[in-house]
Amino acid sequence: MTAQSISATEFLSNNNNEATIIDLRTPAEVSRENIDNCICLPLQTLTPESLHTKLHDRLNKKTLRVFLLCQSGMRAHAAVRQLGVIKGIEWVVIEGGLNAIKTAGGTVNCGAHLVIPLERQVRIAAGVVILTGVLLGSFLNSAFFLLSGFVGVGLIFAGVTDRCGLAFLLTRMPWNQ
Repeated sequence: MTAQSISATEFLSNNNNEATIIDLRTPAEVSRENIDNCICLPLQTLTPESLHTKLHDRLNKKTLRVFLLCQSGMRAHAAVRQLGVIKGIEWVVIEGGLNAIKTAGGTVNCGAHLVIPLERQVRIAAGVVILTGVLLGSFLNSAFFLLSGFVGVGLIFAGVTDRCGLAFLLTRMPWNQ
């Protein structure tokens, strides 16, 4: 399944005040930074049923253009793969996500900065586990070096497949709800 792509600059210049924008980030991320008129529907809870529930009043049109937004564009492409073709919906991925909208000079609403962004949480958690594995391997038992190796393999897997197990776990933590 492919979706149309639109640059952030093009999205902003098209005056999309009436557009249907699905923000695929976690509720904590959306409360931290968002754009007007976006509907928060996190990728981890995204199903055709949840989409229809959120968009039930807008689906009476022949074809509804749904703009998919996330932090950098990766979750938007994952959402297209996850949902596939849905009758009456045309997917449009905003390339570069919210980062590109900010760079292009778009208006971004800022809320409380109580939660660290998910990408930073992943880097912090990976670093802590790697450091723990190295320290335990150095001082207790060399088998603990495998812990650091396991995280390294996970990071390689995330880079190759564009799916990060650690990010998946962190999105389910209470502070990200």
